[in-house]
Amino acid sequence: MHTPTTEANGGVGSAAKTVAERASSLVRLEIQLALLELKAKAVALGLGAGMLAGAALLGFFLLAFALAAATAAFALFLPVWAALLVMCGIVALTAGVLALLGLTSLRKGSPPVPERAIHEAKLTTEAIRAN
Repeated sequence: MHTPTTEANGGVGSAAKTVAERASSLVRLEIQLALLELKAKAVALGLGAGMLAGAALLGFFLLAFALAAATAAFALFLPVWAALLVMCGIVALTAGVLALLGLTSLRKGSPPVPERAIHEAKLTTEAIRAN
């Protein structure tokens, strides 16, 4: 049944077209919003990564100056060559301990396969098949 209001508004087809256009417009706006949000986050991440890289570089210099200060302290009661040799030994020993700890940690973590989860999945599969 045609009523004057549906004919004046353009009918169901016109309403469906309007809804589709508005939905399309909403999707475009949502995509633009997502892109703007991602751009802002990417800028923040880049800025943060740059600042962390600068902090790491300054930390490296800090370590170098701390080692130089410790060497100078040793040089107060040892010849300079002996103080440098002692500091080299300390740094080499520290590097060796860190390397051993790192290798141990890598061996524990490799291969990166969730073995317990796979085992549980197999048990679950067997239990389902048995029932």
